Amino acid sequence: MSYKNIGDYGIIGDLHTIALVGIDGSIDWCCLPRFDSPSIFGAILDHKIGGYFKIAPVTNGNTRQMYLPETNILLTRFLQHDGVGELTDFMPIESDEAGYRPRRHQIIRMLSVVRGTVTFRLECTPAFNFGRNPHDIETRPKGIIFQSGDQSVGLVSPIPLHTRENFAYQEFTLHQGESLTFFLEYLEVKNGDQLLSTPESGDEAFRNTSAFWQRWLAQCQYDGRWREVVHRSALALKLLTYAPTGAIVAAPTTSLPENIGGPRNWDYRYTWIRDAAFSIYGLLRLGFTVEASRFMDWLNARCCELNPDGSIQLMYGIDGRRDLTEEELPHLDGHRSSRPVRIGNGAASQLQMDMYGALMDAVYLYNKHGASISYDLWVNLCRLLDFVCNNWEQPDEGIWEVRGGRRHFVYSKVMCWVALDRGIRLADKRGFPGNRARWMEERDRIYREIMERGWNAEIGAFVQSYDSEALDAANLIMPLVFFVSPTDPRMLSTIDRTLEQLALGSLVYRYENGKAASDGLDSEEGTFSMCTFWLVEALTKAGRLTEARLIFEKMLSYANHLRLYAEEVSHSGEQLGNFPQAFTHFALITAACNLDLALNTKRAAHTVVRRHRPSSSPSRQSH
Repeated sequence: MSYKNIGDYGIIGDLHTIALVGIDGSIDWCCLPRFDSPSIFGAILDHKIGGYFKIAPVTNGNTRQMYLPETNILLTRFLQHDGVGELTDFMPIESDEAGYRPRRHQIIRMLSVVRGTVTFRLECTPAFNFGRNPHDIETRPKGIIFQSGDQSVGLVSPIPLHTRENFAYQEFTLHQGESLTFFLEYLEVKNGDQLLSTPESGDEAFRNTSAFWQRWLAQCQYDGRWREVVHRSALALKLLTYAPTGAIVAAPTTSLPENIGGPRNWDYRYTWIRDAAFSIYGLLRLGFTVEASRFMDWLNARCCELNPDGSIQLMYGIDGRRDLTEEELPHLDGHRSSRPVRIGNGAASQLQMDMYGALMDAVYLYNKHGASISYDLWVNLCRLLDFVCNNWEQPDEGIWEVRGGRRHFVYSKVMCWVALDRGIRLADKRGFPGNRARWMEERDRIYREIMERGWNAEIGAFVQSYDSEALDAANLIMPLVFFVSPTDPRMLSTIDRTLEQLALGSLVYRYENGKAASDGLDSEEGTFSMCTFWLVEALTKAGRLTEARLIFEKMLSYANHLRLYAEEVSHSGEQLGNFPQAFTHFALITAACNLDLALNTKRAAHTVVRRHRPSSSPSRQSH
């Protein structure tokens, strides 16, 4: 077994965790029972000792993957000369109600042959605790139990399985019309008999899971030009939601490299205030108010746990825990030898002032389009706003979480302006008491300083940090958050410079290597997919719809075969970084919504003009 590309995977999940299913039928990543639990299968990070669960033909052939319409049920098709096999993978969802914690987690694999005859091989070799803990194997009449300490995983099999050392295996042949269903189960309690007792048949679980996803997606209010793409992004984002708390993970994986063989490998299985706050906008745009409400509940709980100075931690565990201590796992090879493999995230202790703008913008939008916020939340938000007033002049590590020292990042200053601006608007709209005079004074000071120190007239653009000549694609957010008019000459020039210096066609780098602030790592990285979608939005706002649409359509071609995106894209078009990334899919959704609206408005305007144009108009006569 060798490494597949990061983009050669689909995802299935149960709103508590996710499994990555390779195009070859191998589950190479799954943490149980939660996103941030130690991995059970981790071959994507070490193909020798990471663990996997593979069902595939014994002979090589062509493979295809697709999702069943309007669901997160994954179908892998094996196209052989002598037959065609189909593997249907999904995780049943007991409930997506807030606070519900199932005792059982399942991966169901339904295998069938639709033409001819196919011989398959099953191999299941879990590797508990990122491959650090050994396990025992116990054979039962209904299947196999893998036991490691207090963790139990059962493989329910309709055929006898062989065991050797630490894995189970079997070869078998299916003919046209024949099928088998395998259940991989994880229980919170140590009970072997219950572990191998499935609560429902595979067919019943399939029907229930399919109905759940179709009901959920039916709430989506987007019906524009890119309906299937937006729907797939929405379905992926729902999978990244931790149902018991409403938290949204940045990605379900850790340490997938931003450059193959390099050290830019981080753990994204947590909830960033910034990333998740932006998600509120995307969810509300699509009509998913329940998810937006649940995340607001999670955010409200974090705002009740502010630091003594009124600040908030920039990321948390999905259950709200604050300790995300970073450590390295030297025993793992890393994806295609990309070391180190990390768990935890040291960036949790950084100062990133921009997140306060994302947070306040999310609260403002939720209060406007969702439900009115409570007075108790407002009191805590006032503490946050006072913290911004007291600290916006400090340098910070910024949105890109640099580890080479703090700088006066322009993006951070812009989002501090957003925080105060939204706080003022919210106070005015709801009549809440607050220190308006100071908030307005500091907001205006920030604006003037950005225009004086964040604008580089020689470069003709807003730059990454004060006294810098480096461009930063994060500044494309300025017109999107109403900091500056999208047609302001400074913004138009910034867009042009970004296209010239940071863009490779439709692919956009975060910043200029060599000129930008050091991130503490001496290595290259790919282009940042979220930045491409921000460029599309900035061009859309500026009225440059032809450019925006072409870049958007090109960017869609860089998705993987299932319309999923990692964090970055390489020069050769491969997915890089943790996969799939929530921020990328939210940025896609908002870009699609805004571009579609602008194109519809333009079409409507042209239609009105044509209807009112006299038949003897010069343009008609010239034809």
